[in-house]
Amino acid sequence: MTRIEPGSTIGIMGGGQLGRMLALAAARLGYKCHIFCPEENSPAQQVSAAATIAEYDDEVALAAFAKQVDVVTYEFENIPAQTAKYIADETLLRPGVKALEITQDRLSEKNFLNDSGVETAPYMAFQSEEDLEGAFKEIGRPSVAKTRRFGYDGKGQLMIKARADKDRVLEVTKNTPAILEGFVNFDREISVVVARSASGDVAAFPVGENIHTNHILYMTTVPADIRPIVEAKAKVIATQVANALEYVGVLAVEMFVKDETGDVVVNEIAPRVHNSGHWTIEGAKTSQFEQHIRAICDLPLGSPEAIGNVRMKNLLGKDILEVNKYLEDESAHYHHYGKRDPRDGRKMGHVTWVDANE
Repeated sequence: MTRIEPGSTIGIMGGGQLGRMLALAAARLGYKCHIFCPEENSPAQQVSAAATIAEYDDEVALAAFAKQVDVVTYEFENIPAQTAKYIADETLLRPGVKALEITQDRLSEKNFLNDSGVETAPYMAFQSEEDLEGAFKEIGRPSVAKTRRFGYDGKGQLMIKARADKDRVLEVTKNTPAILEGFVNFDREISVVVARSASGDVAAFPVGENIHTNHILYMTTVPADIRPIVEAKAKVIATQVANALEYVGVLAVEMFVKDETGDVVVNEIAPRVHNSGHWTIEGAKTSQFEQHIRAICDLPLGSPEAIGNVRMKNLLGKDILEVNKYLEDESAHYHHYGKRDPRDGRKMGHVTWVDANE
């Protein structure tokens, strides 16, 4: 496999906070980063050596960008697949196009997981009102309707409890391709952040337990309050997914733990570093961001071991203005993403607390 040596330039598609933290981790290892995104003064651009400001379908800009970097990665999964294919023809792309294509479409993702022997909630595709009626008969209620593409933080999805919700579903999905998922009666939500290097080495971080508010991650705690057998099963599933995708880099697999059995059901895959892995910056021997850089550059993976009990809290909207509160807390690690507009629900930063093992 192609090893990318320190001193090289890593191209990052996307300019958000994940790109920012990737660039900071890359700098520690001796790499420069070049950001490609449409927005001026993006969080990632603020801490990177270079930036190309252009639309993702601008092939002239993409070609010039590809010539200036040694490997390209992405910090969010809604990069157009055609853009990823173009980049892959011009230079090294890690993770590859396959992971992006599968995870951009919820139906493709569910089919991939089931074909790989991974359990998900029952699901059925629909688009029209007639399709939805058939899906209701097959899946039943309660259930969850989700658009197949461009959904995150609860966008493009709706919980369905009664027949009267049908019209609301069609309003949300707007006659675009969607899926209806059976509701999973779960005890807790967990995620596994796992890295797979270009050489095929795999390292899974400890399982995080996630609490969401209004479909947005509020807090992750490590270790998760689950039985050892559940932790082991979750890590096996995440490793299985990474290998089946022939993945290179860090990905997250979000799961439900059923309350009655402790069985694990996969909710979705995020083909990138993940919000629920931010705790690793201070709470693990190797952060998820450094691990991603190591993986895509084919360096030895670091230890994913946690150094203690960890809590990570997202700072949403105006929460970021409570800076003094966190800076005065000697046990808090405060992160600001460099965004100016603290809109409701917008991820502006995070805080991590680590109770280190003695």
